[in-house]
Amino acid sequence: MMNFKRLWLHGKVRLLKNLIHTVSHLRLFIRWLILSLTAGLAIGGIGSLFALCMTKAVGLRTEHPWIMFLLPLGGIAIILLYKVFKYQNDRGTNMVIASIHAQGEIPWKMAPMIFISTVITHLVGGSAGREGAALQMGGSLGAVMGRKLKMCDTDRRVLVMCGMSAVFSAGFGTPLAAAIFAMEVGSVGVMYYAALVPCVISSVTAWKLAQFAGVEHDNFALAVFPEMSIAGSLKIVLLGVLCAFISVIFCKTLHKTNDILKKYLPNPYIRISAAGVFLIAVSLILGNQNFLGAGVPMIERALEGDTEWYAFILKIICTAITIEAGFKGGEIVPSFFIGATFGCLFGQLMGFSPELCAAVGMVAIFCGVTNCPITSLLIGFEMFGFQQPAYILIGVAVSYMLSGYYGLYRDQKIVYSKYEPKYINRHTKN
Repeated sequence: MMNFKRLWLHGKVRLLKNLIHTVSHLRLFIRWLILSLTAGLAIGGIGSLFALCMTKAVGLRTEHPWIMFLLPLGGIAIILLYKVFKYQNDRGTNMVIASIHAQGEIPWKMAPMIFISTVITHLVGGSAGREGAALQMGGSLGAVMGRKLKMCDTDRRVLVMCGMSAVFSAGFGTPLAAAIFAMEVGSVGVMYYAALVPCVISSVTAWKLAQFAGVEHDNFALAVFPEMSIAGSLKIVLLGVLCAFISVIFCKTLHKTNDILKKYLPNPYIRISAAGVFLIAVSLILGNQNFLGAGVPMIERALEGDTEWYAFILKIICTAITIEAGFKGGEIVPSFFIGATFGCLFGQLMGFSPELCAAVGMVAIFCGVTNCPITSLLIGFEMFGFQQPAYILIGVAVSYMLSGYYGLYRDQKIVYSKYEPKYINRHTKN
């Protein structure tokens, strides 16, 4: 009888403890629900404004092609802007990633400066994307929000990720990938699952807000999906191998271009002016502006099965010179450009659905340069649907493994090896 009472009391105590834990977790959920909704609305609202300004800037340059001749002046304006605000040692997205590792604070001035300078870059025609700028802006705003609310370091890092998710989602229109990318990009092999609910809520909120604000996102539709086959799978494996190789080339080109430009053109005004002149010369020689800006029309062409053989090579060169000379923007959409045009070319040479190969190339190159396989899969599914997900899965997996420890971001950490279940905790190669 005594044992029965003791067990009954023990059960009651355990039940009470479980209820206390449940209530505690519910309070935590409500707290982050409020914080992430606030971040999604406030930071996502700024991200929507950024996306609208970018669309307007690109539209103006498209309507008035002569604006590209302002590239050197636009570059000088960016250098002056950073000098006036005394922010000349800008580390860009690397600083945001470092803050996730608690290795530095993000200054408040990063957000307005990257906003203005990226709009200028796209207005005059710098060969860059916008999502890298979105990550910097979102991370900066999330950090400011955390400091204003006097949050602890760990909670501030979660808010940094919330901000990244919000602006990425508002600007690019892929809420699933935006939520996961912020958690995945900092440490390869380890995801910050404690940020899952906050990042998801911020991402979805910002996405819906952007839709309400009338932000038009790039729509990369794919109409042709060949049936799954052994021959087709082997060709996609080969495409993944080649995309991994090109990912490494893209990363090394970016880092080496930075060293070369600073060595031979140490004056930042001359360096960025020379880059502007180079881009103008490329456009005049080709007789078009296909390699200025993010290059979305060229991506759309590739997804329809049409491209030039040199497109991916020239985009690597133009993007490296643009970003490393001092123009602002991102490398993500250029990586889509490189992947789509190379994949399309591969499909043409192999006689296997250039459209599908362009789609697989897009996400495979993105995975190779960011080391984010889950985000890459989600981007592929959000863009192209689930008609033949296995081809996208194969391309991403192969590219992830064979791209090694190279990456766009110097402060990104490879926590676990890509080749064996082994803890290595090292930075990406330059």
